[in-house]
Amino acid sequence: QVQLVESGGGSVQSGGSLRLSCVVSGYIYSGTCMGWFRQAPGKEREGVAILDNGSTTYTDSVKGRFTISHDKAENTLYLQMNSLNPEDTAMYYCVADTPSPCVLTLKRHEFGWRGQGTQVTVSS
Repeated sequence: QVQLVESGGGSVQSGGSLRLSCVVSGYIYSGTCMGWFRQAPGKEREGVAILDNGSTTYTDSVKGRFTISHDKAENTLYLQMNSLNPEDTAMYYCVADTPSPCVLTLKRHEFGWRGQGTQVTVSS
């Protein structure tokens, strides 16, 4: 059973940085198919970043500011978020799916596994 546990959220002022972590247990595959999604109150869930077996994809609003990475030895997925602004305020979720092939996209609404989320709040 794959389990995802996020941490690292919090409150930060505009222009600040946060690094989200997602400890992934039970992911027995040699490849990587993981990502970060977010959902703000009253808005649809949005794909933020996808890591597909070494290839990365970002939604336009975070390009150049966010970086997704995976430490396989630590079984941890990260999302480094810089230059945060109030529009980044949301609950952030770590997601994963089987890697061959990886079906995760920014528009995906179904995931093999998903964490409980960590809240990010950016004040102006």
